[in-house]
Amino acid sequence: MRRPVTVRFLMKAFSCLMRGSTAMLLVVGGVSCAGNNREASTLPPAPSASGGQLSERGGGPSPVDPNDFERIYQERVTATRIVRSPADVAFMTRMIGHHTQAIEMSRLAPENGANQAVQVMAARIINTQADEIRLMRNWLSARGQPLPEESSAIHQHHDPDMMPGMVTPEQFEQLEAARGEMFDQLFLTLMIQHHSGAVRMVEELFSTDGAAQDEEVFKFASDTLADQGSEVARMKTMLDTLARQRP
Repeated sequence: MRRPVTVRFLMKAFSCLMRGSTAMLLVVGGVSCAGNNREASTLPPAPSASGGQLSERGGGPSPVDPNDFERIYQERVTATRIVRSPADVAFMTRMIGHHTQAIEMSRLAPENGANQAVQVMAARIINTQADEIRLMRNWLSARGQPLPEESSAIHQHHDPDMMPGMVTPEQFEQLEAARGEMFDQLFLTLMIQHHSGAVRMVEELFSTDGAAQDEEVFKFASDTLADQGSEVARMKTMLDTLARQRP
């Protein structure tokens, strides 16, 4: 009784495989083992698990030039430092100084007798923006960009077009000297100005061609827009509450 073609096909294929043939030639109605008067394969050598290529003769990995590893490593490093937009670098650099000043303003709240609501707001600003400063510095460092001095932006005059919302040295001194309810009112007023400036910086970033295409920059800027926008609304409500409490 003649076996079906399918069975004969499988049996001969298995036989060729067991004899170590490097290729098989399929024919209608059967299989013949390649290797008899035929080239084993025209495919290029496959890469080995160690990163080399399989030798055509011995089957083992061929030697790998160490310079290839160095070249690949340098290409990866360079790729991580690609700056997609100078606007991204400028935004992250300036926002570090912007955040630093907000933290310095907020640190005055406990020692200057701020009320509980203002102290809670100040503590939130410190915690959030300190984390964001670390994020921005890491982003710049990973791309080979210079890091700004965090203290250089606190007590200086700044171009309002470059860093909108920053308080002047004179305003900062007034805040340092204020106490109690006077501090609360001045802190909220200046911080609303400060946060509104950060919102403007984000809006300008998003309106710049090619900017904020980097995933980290886009997420950070979007979070800043949402968080500081909501804090501005909250601080305006707090100012209204202070005004109603005055005799």
